[in-house]
Amino acid sequence: MRGNHTVKKALKRLHVYWSGRVQGVGFRYTAETAALELGLTGWVRNCPDGKVEAVVEGVPEALRKFVDRIGQGPMKPYIRNTQTSESEATGEFDDFGIRFY
Repeated sequence: MRGNHTVKKALKRLHVYWSGRVQGVGFRYTAETAALELGLTGWVRNCPDGKVEAVVEGVPEALRKFVDRIGQGPMKPYIRNTQTSESEATGEFDDFGIRFY
């Protein structure tokens, strides 16, 4: 039981906003694929202001890889800015998916 508690405490939440020409280029699907491959949970969606927003939870190393993979992969030319904020994970997500307004 103690081991599970330690793993839970190690999880972090990352809130990310990407700006640039990030809508209409497959950005959400790229983020979803990366998150699923890295074992992350949460969601990604387009924002009305043209940004893409994601909330992801997982181990810190996987969260860093997620942001790096998006920023250095095929979406790199479309990204002008990436804003991130980290907090403690809530554990509210069971999987990762694309949200639609």
